Amino acid sequence: MVRMSQTVRVVVAILVAGVLTACSATFQNHGYIPPQKQLDAILIGLDTRDTLRQSIGAPGTTGLRTDGAWYYVQSRYRNVTYNAPEEIDRQVLAISFDTRGRVANIERFGLEDGRIVALSRRVTESTVKGRGFLAQLFGNFGRVDVSQML
Repeated sequence: MVRMSQTVRVVVAILVAGVLTACSATFQNHGYIPPQKQLDAILIGLDTRDTLRQSIGAPGTTGLRTDGAWYYVQSRYRNVTYNAPEEIDRQVLAISFDTRGRVANIERFGLEDGRIVALSRRVTESTVKGRGFLAQLFGNFGRVDVSQML
């Protein structure tokens, strides 16, 4: 009887521990931003893309319209059980260059600085209003121009 109650206690303790760990959040990190110590060593006006590539590494993203600015992006996500992942932190490091290819500016942006940008908004206004499919289909009969067919 005593052995049975100890077994039940162990099983209950394992179940409680399993439930508590299943509900805890897990975190995922994506991307890379160089450490502040390496960023402090960058000399504005002197360092070039080549010296940066050797000292802090090449970025994951470069600008297409801004003379090849470099962007380092790092995000941290929290996952809780079956819920969708939630982005809790994002850091963007932007390094811009002057016309000679030397570092002109270093900027850091956080999640609080961002805003939602619609990358593609493809909305086509319908010219057909109040007409059913068959009305549209049969409405095209008789619109044939013989000069276009010859």
